[in-house]
Amino acid sequence: THFYQIQFASIFICFLLVFTQWWQHSNIACVNEISSTHATSSPAPCGSPDLSKWDKMFSMLENSQMRENMLLQYADDIIKLETRLRESLERLRLKEQNAAAARNSVGSSNHLEVTLQQLLSSVQTQANRLAKLEGIHEQQVTSRQADLDGLPDALLQVKVALAEVLRSWQQRNLPAGCEMALLFPMRSRRIYAAVASEVPLALSAFTVCMWVKPTVVSGKTVLLSYGDRRNPFEIQLLLGQTSALLTVGGEAHLVEARGVVKADGTSDWLHLCGTWSSDQGLASLWANGEKAVTTSGVAEGHVLADGGSLQLGQERNDCCPPTQRKENRVPGFEGGFDPKLAFVGKMTGVNVWSRVLSAAEISQLALREGRGCGQRGNVVAWGVTEMVPHGGAQFVH
Repeated sequence: THFYQIQFASIFICFLLVFTQWWQHSNIACVNEISSTHATSSPAPCGSPDLSKWDKMFSMLENSQMRENMLLQYADDIIKLETRLRESLERLRLKEQNAAAARNSVGSSNHLEVTLQQLLSSVQTQANRLAKLEGIHEQQVTSRQADLDGLPDALLQVKVALAEVLRSWQQRNLPAGCEMALLFPMRSRRIYAAVASEVPLALSAFTVCMWVKPTVVSGKTVLLSYGDRRNPFEIQLLLGQTSALLTVGGEAHLVEARGVVKADGTSDWLHLCGTWSSDQGLASLWANGEKAVTTSGVAEGHVLADGGSLQLGQERNDCCPPTQRKENRVPGFEGGFDPKLAFVGKMTGVNVWSRVLSAAEISQLALREGRGCGQRGNVVAWGVTEMVPHGGAQFVH
């Protein structure tokens, strides 16, 4: 439609130009004719012999006015047409721009669609990876849950194993910070340890403590014995089948703590203490830091005899006949030792005080992981007082 309008406007303009040239030419011819008639008085041109020159002039003026009006009308029409053409061209330009924008929009849409497809593909890939990771995570969680379910049993087994290792370590190691022990490897009348105390034992009170680890316990096993020729049983610290015993001033004065020893011996170290005071004859036995028994009236008012012999792992008795061979006799003892009374096992931390220790002091001495061996007695001090092993007895570390 716009193309036809442009063609029509072009044709109209060409027609107007031709008409203008013709009009100018005719007007010039008529003017020349009027001028010639006025000069020569020749017959009126334009084929009108009856018209005067003024009539002709007026006629020409009218014609000229008409032509001018027509030209003005045509010019106005041309201006309007030009305006419409400009408007049409503007609309065409806007349509072209819109079409270009639409084409660009289509291209952008295509690019956006491709981008969206790529994003969707990437999201799908990530979703697949996430699903795989979730599956792996679920497997790991399941596996870890199974491991956690079995953890209490495993911890219990570890606890049992650690307890066994600790027990084994405790059996191999010495208690209370002690660095050595006396080993009595077997029952024999020759195996014992003599204690050479430099402090007189004429005591009216005492505390004797030691760590023992018996291999086997008979009906009567001697741990410590002190006596002289007149009374070989001034002090005795003994083990029975299941009990610990303390005698002062003779076997008639006996204190027994039952249930502190296993019938077949003990697999661990046992801390024993015996205390006595002549005042009211109060005697007590302690096992592993706990008071097991207290008895009053035990050798009340008695004072221990001085100048006796103190030994570990055996006691003085008259078991053997006087005809026993001299080499089998122990100097200072008439009959030697009874092998049935001998202690078998380990012994450490042997100390004797000339007073009754308090409950707190005894509890500290009985601490397995403590430093009880550093608390030494004033009558017999472990690691300081001379102790001489005999027979197969020996110090071990």
